[in-house]
Amino acid sequence: MASLSPCIVSSQEKGLDERINDAFMPFADWWEAFIFSEVSFFGFGIPIVLILLLSGALFFTVYFGFINIRLFPMAIQVVRGKYDELEKDGDEDHSGEVNHFQALTTAVSGTVGLGNIAMVAVAVSIGGPGATFWMIVAGLLGMSSKFVECTLGVRYRDIDKNGNVYGGPMYYLSRGFQENGQKWLGKVLAVIFALLCVGASLGGGNAFQTNQAAAQIISRFGIEGDSSGTFIGILFAVLVGIVIIGGIKRIAKVTEKIVPFMAALYVGAALVIIFLNSDKVSEAIGLIITEAFSPKATITGGFIGVMTQGFRRAAFSNEAGAGSAAIAHSAVKTKYAASEGLVGLLEPFIDTVVICSITALVIVIFNIDGAFVYGDVINQQALLQDGSRVGGVNLTSMAFESAIPGSSYILVFAVALFAFSTIISWSYYGLQSWKYLFGRGKYTDLAYKLLFLCFTVLGAAITLDAVLKFSDAMILALVFPNIIGLLFLFPKAKEELHKYLNRIRAGRL
Repeated sequence: MASLSPCIVSSQEKGLDERINDAFMPFADWWEAFIFSEVSFFGFGIPIVLILLLSGALFFTVYFGFINIRLFPMAIQVVRGKYDELEKDGDEDHSGEVNHFQALTTAVSGTVGLGNIAMVAVAVSIGGPGATFWMIVAGLLGMSSKFVECTLGVRYRDIDKNGNVYGGPMYYLSRGFQENGQKWLGKVLAVIFALLCVGASLGGGNAFQTNQAAAQIISRFGIEGDSSGTFIGILFAVLVGIVIIGGIKRIAKVTEKIVPFMAALYVGAALVIIFLNSDKVSEAIGLIITEAFSPKATITGGFIGVMTQGFRRAAFSNEAGAGSAAIAHSAVKTKYAASEGLVGLLEPFIDTVVICSITALVIVIFNIDGAFVYGDVINQQALLQDGSRVGGVNLTSMAFESAIPGSSYILVFAVALFAFSTIISWSYYGLQSWKYLFGRGKYTDLAYKLLFLCFTVLGAAITLDAVLKFSDAMILALVFPNIIGLLFLFPKAKEELHKYLNRIRAGRL
């Protein structure tokens, strides 16, 4: 019996957070390996999902005549309401639940989350400064994918007799393929997407957010205890539950207030840090460009490894090609589907080209004097000069604190807002997918919301490594059914674009 006592003591010493993590990790490992299956390219493995994602984005960019650049000014005018008069004529139905700006802020709140803070830190620590360059490239190309999926989301949405809108890839896959005489293929893709989207809402849109928010709160305020993460998760679950009960209209009202404020707060603080380190900016930008093509030897996989890290983290951050944001955009009040497609293409620009780039620049500036070692990463945590390891949002926090003592507390507040807004937006995405699978009843809604809130708590309890593996794979798994669908249905998006542009020209607006 004496020989068993160490095992018993060891088991008893494990806190609640650690026991939850141990139970979850095996599934996270398996799911990550499955989704990120690779093909060999010049001796390096590249995940199939990234090849599909980027080839689709590049194709849409070329096919639509670089719409991401050409119609960028028009997209801004649509959000500002310049073309709202077009919605007031004719007999066509333009039902919806939110306006263009609310749809954009809801969708942006789903993408502009801790991926912009924690995932950028992961990308740079693993792939070096050069990963930033490829994140920007992925963001620019992703604008075209986002246009296609958001346009199709509005075109094929479903509106019930009470004016409630149901949309997203589930509907444009099933209805679009039915129009093309491929009903069963569309139905299969729609069901696969809905199942994966429910999983993504629980993982990347929920568990990852509370995980990093809890990590930052615990670190900054020195909270101790084996169950501290769990209790922070419970607090988040209560706050989230209060909002998501009200549906898309309440979510939109919350996000239209939170998103501009949190973006201004975070970007403002980061720009101050960049300004205070203006003497290092040119060197940092130089590293970002040169190491995109000629990374240091410590970076795993060399050039291909750096590019893969940049694309992978950008895909998680802006979700272009995943189709999730089309669910929020489908609820817009418009009769011109392409108008919302143009609004949607702004998302990857805001999310990746602006916010992710600023975060990366702060981290690269922080590491110019060798604060940590690029490429030396274990369980998503970089090696610091003192031999300790830190990763995710805590690495970004160190970069803020080193530049402006005390600024990491501003980051804590920003992180909490980023996490909260992302969680409530993804609750809507997951719920819409759940409704598609199980019906539109009160009790089916309640079942999903309870499951969602359980994952809010779970995310705060488990480690970054476990939640990142699960979340990364869940978000990017959406690419498979969605991009396949977009490659069949993109001509429909072009029809809608021509219709909208012709109406603008006719109105001389």
